[in-house]
Amino acid sequence: MPLKRRQFLLFGSLSAFGLSFLWKILQRQEANGADINPVLTPALASEPATTASEKPLLRFVSVADTGTGTRSQYAVAEAMTRYHSQNPYDLAILAGDNIYNNGEIEKISAVFEQPYQSLLKQGVKFQACLGNHDIVTANGDPQVSYPGFNMQGRYYTFRRDRVQFFALDTNGNADWEAQLAWLEKELSLSDAAWKVVFGHHQIYSSGAYGVNQPFIKTLTPLFQKYGVQLYINGHDHNYERTRSINGTTYLISGAGAGTRPVGRSEWTEYSASTLSFAAFDVYADRMVVSGIGTDGRVFDRGMIGLRSV
Repeated sequence: MPLKRRQFLLFGSLSAFGLSFLWKILQRQEANGADINPVLTPALASEPATTASEKPLLRFVSVADTGTGTRSQYAVAEAMTRYHSQNPYDLAILAGDNIYNNGEIEKISAVFEQPYQSLLKQGVKFQACLGNHDIVTANGDPQVSYPGFNMQGRYYTFRRDRVQFFALDTNGNADWEAQLAWLEKELSLSDAAWKVVFGHHQIYSSGAYGVNQPFIKTLTPLFQKYGVQLYINGHDHNYERTRSINGTTYLISGAGAGTRPVGRSEWTEYSASTLSFAAFDVYADRMVVSGIGTDGRVFDRGMIGLRSV
């Protein structure tokens, strides 16, 4: 960034601490108006999120709104594969709209098996949930039964090490009475240190669909009561990470095959309208979240702390 004369004179009068602080401010000003919010120190996706000697308990990725079979989907899939080669993982959360436009299982090769074939061959297990496009054909039943999506039902739970995942059917025609009762029961029984819920639809979003008031009323009280640290979704075709809201971080990773504009809200920690996926390194006391673009660079990195209920 070129310096104006006034900025140069001001830099000359500052201490090292003040110089660093002002430089960050100027970088933020330079980035105003860009589609991607400013990153002060972008890093390569292969860069460790913590000390080299400390290994995560679990590493996984998430992506959504993928099932187009287009060049953009393949670009994100290739970035996921490159990341895997340097940061091995064996779990991928697929947060809905797995098959465009109408959930036709006949397209599964073009929109899932081919784009992710390298990851699948290396043992990466995809855990999916249903999006609104997925239920157009046969209410999504063929996807629930498809072995590659590893769905144990329209909503289900599974555990990896100290992390328990809860997959939801967030569509309007879901059996919400039964599902909410199931979710509260499973959350109350869980002794996992980390609880991660994922579904297709947004709860807090600065994108096209905005805030989901019905879910704020029905889901977020359960998240707060039972200590859910993270909710992952798609639906909005962008990346957005919120600040902790009553103990829960909301992460949109819906730019798996296309993008739409996204803004910022009072809760936004970072938002970007760029093709991407999210990666998560889980440690005993924290979870490191990274937003990674098709160029393999980390454009966002944040931390979620472990909390007690």
